[in-house]
Amino acid sequence: MKKRSDTPAAVNLWVGVICTLNMDVSAKQKNLRLLTNGIYVLTSRDGDRYGAATVTWVSQVSFKPPLIMAALRKDGSVFNCLAASGIAVLHIVGSEQQDIAQKFFSATKESGGLLNGEPYYRGKTSAPVLKNLKAYLECRLVDISEGYGDHAIAILEVVEAGRHGEVIPFIVNDSPWKYGG
Repeated sequence: MKKRSDTPAAVNLWVGVICTLNMDVSAKQKNLRLLTNGIYVLTSRDGDRYGAATVTWVSQVSFKPPLIMAALRKDGSVFNCLAASGIAVLHIVGSEQQDIAQKFFSATKESGGLLNGEPYYRGKTSAPVLKNLKAYLECRLVDISEGYGDHAIAILEVVEAGRHGEVIPFIVNDSPWKYGG
């Protein structure tokens, strides 16, 4: 059997086009939305510039070293700060913290120790840690790829973690929002 990597790129592209043309678009959207995704806030900074966004496409990809993957909008402030500085904090949003996640759907604003109205402090990496979210992972950027679709893929190594109590994660399926498909 021929491996996909041994198949000429033009053939792979042609097969992809045929499959896409015949796909049931409604089923694709519904099925992709069945993938379980948590709701997180990713923060970063580059000097005096701050970036923050609510993100949902996140997954652990390695134990040693501890690596996570996050898909980020290429036009977002968090992507720009992360790409420039190489540091970020992934915050796990609790099931009762929808209001905090909502604040990071809009443009990032830093003023007087507040990020989109939420208090923060500088973590060990110097990226902003949001005080009102109970669990977080401080990370350094290992790799970032912009070439595979409409989101960039960031591979982050966890270098610090903190917890301020128990957290029941907030997931997309339990939220009023739909992202995916």
